[in-house]
Amino acid sequence: MPRNHDVKDLSLAKQGKLKIEWAGRNMPVLKLLEKRFAKEKPLKGIRLGACLHVTSETANLMLTLKAGGADLALCASNPLSTQDDVTASLVKDFTVPTFAIKGENKKTYYEHLNAVLDTNPEITMDDGADLVSLLHKERPQQLSQVIGSSEETTTGVIRLKAMEQDKALKIPVFAVNDSATKHFFDNRYGTGQSTLDGILRATNVLLAGKTFVVCGYGWCGRGLASRARHGSARRCNRG
Repeated sequence: MPRNHDVKDLSLAKQGKLKIEWAGRNMPVLKLLEKRFAKEKPLKGIRLGACLHVTSETANLMLTLKAGGADLALCASNPLSTQDDVTASLVKDFTVPTFAIKGENKKTYYEHLNAVLDTNPEITMDDGADLVSLLHKERPQQLSQVIGSSEETTTGVIRLKAMEQDKALKIPVFAVNDSATKHFFDNRYGTGQSTLDGILRATNVLLAGKTFVVCGYGWCGRGLASRARHGSARRCNRG
């Protein structure tokens, strides 16, 4: 019988629940979908496996999918972004099978990927294509039951397109990263703000008056340049 969770410490759940609720109050569109899904149950009985950044925002996505009737399993796509209090709350307060520990090593990371695949998902959600890649390389016998997948990032889309060119991709995948809302909102505003926030936290410097250089000018680069400029950087160079 598949395990139903592997998280750091369930006693962190109280703090994690507060984080999830706070994030939910700032995600009005998702909350509208959650209410609709709770009534219509469009995913009733569907087994869904997700490999995503395990944060309070992702937790709200999981709760929306659960409200829609999906049977969920979640693991981390990047151990460095995992919020241990959020994973604890997902398990303890919302009974979402979750396999994620901040800073987990490579061995544990792949154990968690396999734990999600042990639930025999019919739909997968990926951020980097590790789940779909593992499914094709080591568990091809499960591919026939998979309806399809979604991929969030440029990195994952590149990997999947390479698989498609080699005729190795056996399931349909929606490239979420190619959608207009991903480019215009998430990449431009979300990544722009979070990247600048990370830089300021890591360096502990005052941005005002600094020369800020952005190498690369896709939607993420544009967003970062805009945030830096509005943060009173003296000059923002884009390359």
